[in-house]
Amino acid sequence: MTDLTPVLKQADDGLSASLERLFELVRIPSISTDPAYKADCRKAGEWLVAALSELGFDARLDDTPGHPMVLAKDLSAGEATPHVLFYGHYDVQPVDPLALWEAPPFEPALKELAPGKTVITGRGTSDDKGQLMTFIEACRALKAVHGRLPCRVTILFEGEEESGSPSLKPYLEAHAQELKADYALVCDTSMWNAETPAIAAALRGLVGEEVTIEAADRDLHSGMFGGAAANPIHVLATILAGLHDETGRVTLPGFYDGVEETPSQIKASWETLGETSEKFLGEVGLSVPAGEQGRSILELVWARPTAEVNGITGGYTGDGFKTVIAARASAKVSFRLVGAQDPQAIRAAFRAYVEARLPADCKAHFHEHGASPAIQLPYDSPLLQSARTALSDEWPKPAVIIGMGGSIPIVGDFQRMLGMDSLLVGFGLSDDRIHSPNEKYALTSFHKGIRSWIRILDAIGA
Repeated sequence: MTDLTPVLKQADDGLSASLERLFELVRIPSISTDPAYKADCRKAGEWLVAALSELGFDARLDDTPGHPMVLAKDLSAGEATPHVLFYGHYDVQPVDPLALWEAPPFEPALKELAPGKTVITGRGTSDDKGQLMTFIEACRALKAVHGRLPCRVTILFEGEEESGSPSLKPYLEAHAQELKADYALVCDTSMWNAETPAIAAALRGLVGEEVTIEAADRDLHSGMFGGAAANPIHVLATILAGLHDETGRVTLPGFYDGVEETPSQIKASWETLGETSEKFLGEVGLSVPAGEQGRSILELVWARPTAEVNGITGGYTGDGFKTVIAARASAKVSFRLVGAQDPQAIRAAFRAYVEARLPADCKAHFHEHGASPAIQLPYDSPLLQSARTALSDEWPKPAVIIGMGGSIPIVGDFQRMLGMDSLLVGFGLSDDRIHSPNEKYALTSFHKGIRSWIRILDAIGA
């Protein structure tokens, strides 16, 4: 590891210039989902290519059927050093409803919310332009002082993340050899709080299923057929109710295959965060956890698999009342996966579970809604531990290793298509209002984010 003092000073002294470059990028209204902003999306990509070229990266703009990709490389550190792929996205969400913005969304500015709390305002400041610029500005400071980066770096910025990334997988397939590295770095996540940085080591996977139970060949009069005819709503409700036992565990055979217990030291670190069931659920008007008994609230949402019913339809649901026995009833069911759970095995287990519980005269039809495995970076990974130390050296409180209840598709794509684990480090805050009016990014997040990436890249290079 090198003496980072001059590099960190370079980042501090150059903060005003770094902010102005971020402002330039934020001023470009790169709304990917609206065709009216197609030229602006391209302009943002071109801006990034120019910025990276200025830093000595071999940078280019690659066209896709949608918005272009930015691909840049600096491999001057040499073959003996690790190689990382940094990912971010330059597109942003629409700004509607515009009337709710306190300032024009594409006119970024500094705003003091309270003494010592200054934020950068504007669409994309937190998601994800401010985040990706922390990495670029870290590279700038490292190069200004040492003339090179401490490891080999490839950068990929896409312009369709906010509109479903339709071009991303084909691009990864077509450029796999160019993109493959030792690790991927993703800066599109958040800190635990304003003083505590976080590394997301786990992302839950997802299986989506829709099941329809059919019985009679038409809706029936409940007075004429009630008590004699099979009722698909009853059948479906009974099947769904049986998905959990009295302790909250999922009852599908083999469901917990591949699920490992979270290491005790990780659970202990989560306990220090001070999150309680009352606090977590109180924000949505609830108080008592409904999942597996004997688990902390963070363990339930970060590290345990789930089965949830997301919607049920059947029979008459309009105004008034209609006494029918429905011919069919449907439910949408999702499973959040952890560890090494196999999405296709979970789907097959659910279908077998339903089929085994069908009474006479009933049949089931299924429609799948996607599947992706969980992502788990080994808790003892040297990359994880190096990044944790680097972040802890920068922020007031030590970095915590967390899980994420949702999914980030690009992380799974990197693992499955390119064989790379991803380090997820972001500097957003829970109140940054991403996807909403008045998006903002803390000035501290931007400044210390730059310094954090300097430390992480140096640690990786070592």
